[in-house]
Amino acid sequence: MSRARAVFLDRDGVINESIIREGKPFPPTGIENVVIAPDAKSSLNRLKEVGFLLFVVTNQPDVSRGTTSKEKIDEIHQLLSGRLPLDEFFVCYHDDRDACECRKPLPGLLFQAVAKHDIDLRNSYLIGDRWRDIEAGTAAGCRTILIDHHYQERRASGEDATVISLTEAVDWILNEEARAT
Repeated sequence: MSRARAVFLDRDGVINESIIREGKPFPPTGIENVVIAPDAKSSLNRLKEVGFLLFVVTNQPDVSRGTTSKEKIDEIHQLLSGRLPLDEFFVCYHDDRDACECRKPLPGLLFQAVAKHDIDLRNSYLIGDRWRDIEAGTAAGCRTILIDHHYQERRASGEDATVISLTEAVDWILNEEARAT
């Protein structure tokens, strides 16, 4: 039996829009602020059609910082999972000062998915919009795609592809898959 293949997706800036302040991305504060990316459902359906598991891997440090609650994060995830073909959410609620293993750029969230679902990381992908996403995917051993929103922060480097939308990221993955067969 072959191991499962997955696409790991960052949440904010990938499947839902980030809130931009002074060129920096921030998560929605509640379900009333969630705007699902217009191409999310169709793009994710294309990945499901070719057999990928879809996992959201997201840092949500505002819980540790005390500016939001796990319940609000769960409400957002329930909204997203009700509208998008997602298999599971893996969430880090810590801040950098907590020195946990799950906060991206460390690959702990991806390893949690591997342990639970027997994922073949070499034949899996990560789509993210920030340097932390790309470093986590690279450290885990999967291929990485950066959706570049030109944030005013540290730039990602080392990604396998740079695109401007989730649709383009999925196009790149499907082209890579076609070339491999």
